[in-house]
Amino acid sequence: MGAERTIPVRLLREGGADLLPAYQTEGAAGVDLRADVEGEVVLPPMGRALIPTGIAVALPTGVEAQVRPRSGLAVRHGVTCLNSPGTIDSDYRGEIRVVLVNFGSEPFSVRRGDRIAQMVFAPVLRASFQVVDDLDATRRGGGGFGHTGV
Repeated sequence: MGAERTIPVRLLREGGADLLPAYQTEGAAGVDLRADVEGEVVLPPMGRALIPTGIAVALPTGVEAQVRPRSGLAVRHGVTCLNSPGTIDSDYRGEIRVVLVNFGSEPFSVRRGDRIAQMVFAPVLRASFQVVDDLDATRRGGGGFGHTGV
């Protein structure tokens, strides 16, 4: 197993301890994020909504959190995350919210405690830029957008 860090998390509403992010298996790369909604939010086909999680985190400098879809929601219901992966910067202290979209053919209900996305932590490399007259040549060159075929 890889390195482990403690991430400070703030519960934004009373009674939210059951909404803490959690790894579901020993080898999981991401923690599941849970919905913190009252009643239910219904996503119609092609509908989207910003779903609160009821938590905020304090990431260390040099670490980002990526919010990603859950594969089971995508394959079973056509529900995924827009703006994916969404980046949570180390200086953000607001509520983590997830933009869900329903590409399925049936309405999809989100209820409090539902696992709606996963969050993966990653190191961040900050870059500086230097203007140059030319870039080093590679075999690929400027080929992109399907240049290798199907």
